[in-house]
Amino acid sequence: MRLRLVPDETHWDFMKWRHWTFGASVIAMVASLIIWAVMGLNFGIDFLGGTTIRTESTQAVDVGAYRAALDPLALGDVTITEVFDPTFGPDENVAQIRIQAQEGAESVTPETIAAVEAALQQVDPSLTFPSVESVGPKVSGELIMTALIAVGASLAAILFYIWLRFEWQFSVGAIAALIHDVVLTVGVFSLLQIRFDLATIAAILTIIGYSINDTVVIFDRLRENLIKFKKTPLIEVMNRSVNETLSRTLMTSGTTILALVALIALGGDVIRGFVFAILWGVVVGTYSSVYVAKNVVLMLGVERDPKKPSDAGTQFADIDA
Repeated sequence: MRLRLVPDETHWDFMKWRHWTFGASVIAMVASLIIWAVMGLNFGIDFLGGTTIRTESTQAVDVGAYRAALDPLALGDVTITEVFDPTFGPDENVAQIRIQAQEGAESVTPETIAAVEAALQQVDPSLTFPSVESVGPKVSGELIMTALIAVGASLAAILFYIWLRFEWQFSVGAIAALIHDVVLTVGVFSLLQIRFDLATIAAILTIIGYSINDTVVIFDRLRENLIKFKKTPLIEVMNRSVNETLSRTLMTSGTTILALVALIALGGDVIRGFVFAILWGVVVGTYSSVYVAKNVVLMLGVERDPKKPSDAGTQFADIDA
């Protein structure tokens, strides 16, 4: 016995709504860029510089009392948020205090951190400080540049690989799908004001890897079918290829989503932003593999000459992955 999410043979017309889906993708990307420009991103300490102090207490968090205790220290921009998590017990009350980088200093000094902890413990003697993270302004600027280089380099490497493995039209389609996934991920983080830090960059790189894997699987089947069905219209070959890989796509995405949902529910607030980014990326990555990458290839067309030998239809068909 084996699990079947879809029948062994399906004949769904995925490309029937290609104009609507591609238009919706373009609108979603434009909306994401506008939201990003207007609302900005909720950058973490990694990118802003400063210090994050995590507190835990058996008593309820009193944000007003915490802020009143820190005001005399003149620390500048201080953000205090209570952390909610369904896994916390009734006596687990967690808060996160973010202190901006001090002018003229690489980071908040140990003396200042000690003063903050002492002031907070006057409000609640049961407070503990399980983690303190500090990043200087210079380091945070370098991290932003390194993150951009990492994302750009990964896209460039994938562009070259897909061009080498298939044809340039496939390469453009794959990169269009990846840009779609990254822009929509940044847009949803901006809209929901979820903390954007180095863990999110790691999640975006993971999304890129997952999305291109799904795209390459369908492209590989498309290439095989282009060789087999040389006189069949390209759009029909695309539909056949998506249908033939549908079971694999749903099984891979479904099992990944199950694991990610469990992590969101039970993994705690520390990794929730990272897991949410990957979960969102799996969904949009699966969608873009069909309705962005394939749409671009269909619009650009693929050179198909029935008189050519059976290895036609790709520039480097004999290169093993």
